[in-house]
Amino acid sequence: MTAYAALAEVVRTLEARVQVLEDQLAKHSGNSSKPPSSDGLKKPQPRSLLQSSGKKAGAQAGHPGHTLQAVAQPDHIQNYPVAVCTQCQASLAAVASAGYERRQVFDLPSVRVAVTEHQAEIKRCPQCGALNTGSFSAAVTQPVQYGPTLKAQWVYFNQYHHIPVDRTCEIIADLYEHPVADGTVVTASAQMAVQAAPVTTAIQAHLVHTPEPVHLAETGVRVVKKLHWVHVASTATLTYLMPHPRRGAQAHAALGILPKRTGRVVHDDYCSYWQATVALHATCNAHHLRELLFLEERYQQTWATDLTQLLREIKQAVAPATQAGQVTLAAPQVHDSIPLSPFLPWNPAVRQEYARDDRPVAVSVARRRACPRTRSKLSDRA
Repeated sequence: MTAYAALAEVVRTLEARVQVLEDQLAKHSGNSSKPPSSDGLKKPQPRSLLQSSGKKAGAQAGHPGHTLQAVAQPDHIQNYPVAVCTQCQASLAAVASAGYERRQVFDLPSVRVAVTEHQAEIKRCPQCGALNTGSFSAAVTQPVQYGPTLKAQWVYFNQYHHIPVDRTCEIIADLYEHPVADGTVVTASAQMAVQAAPVTTAIQAHLVHTPEPVHLAETGVRVVKKLHWVHVASTATLTYLMPHPRRGAQAHAALGILPKRTGRVVHDDYCSYWQATVALHATCNAHHLRELLFLEERYQQTWATDLTQLLREIKQAVAPATQAGQVTLAAPQVHDSIPLSPFLPWNPAVRQEYARDDRPVAVSVARRRACPRTRSKLSDRA
């Protein structure tokens, strides 16, 4: 190789690396899979990826609604008697009522913690002199304890609504005028987890075998000041959540759903999902729209605009069909494939680039990030 050719190769390699760095700088939460927390102080201008349906805001025609309705049998009745005539001031105390104008107010009664004392009777046998004590119910195990209803509310606020422990204690104190310690709420959550274990195990097994598509995702969370990941697997009716210190394959193995699943899974393009070779994969269209937006903004590739419009049209066609109970679209709306010819001229070449560990990786103009295993496969194809 001549000195000129070697220099040209260095320039091409540097250009590729500069392009990678510029692409990273151009990406944000609005045009990639990066989380909003990574935007820092340079927040992108809000831009919805959804297209307006043209409908007015609020409930649509035919929506059942939830208007407050009067009940036939109210819990309490407050009477407002008529003592005198408003016109002539004559006494109406002895006049029979002609009817009532009714108005109903829905409200909560004053609530306070009620204390129930359980007493086990003690008797001495007249025959042998032995003391005999009655048996408490299985739920009453301590001299002083909280009941299941109150503990269930703590867990509901803290776990389901993700209210911090200290604020959960504050809510209980404000609503019921009864202080509770942080550790008591944590203990109640642990006890509830043990009781709910058979249910969560059944949900996990269902998500492995259900024919419905299972949606997978993960999000960062702090656990004892260290970064963990909350992994989620869900359908329209069931959700399984699990925190784990790792984001990729080790977490999926611990979750126990993706490695065993043979049906459809829907997720983003994070590389660890693709390591499950038995499952049928589909990628999330919300991420497609963001990545297509990146190609529009960064490279002005018009095919990305066209594909974005197509995805939106598909959504607008599928949504009413789903609401109508259809399992497939009408034949004129279905196409088996989309030709690649509009896309290829924009991304014709695949060239070599070297990663930080000096392994060759394939780089196209579209610049899709890939995990090391995928990079080596792409490099082999190049």
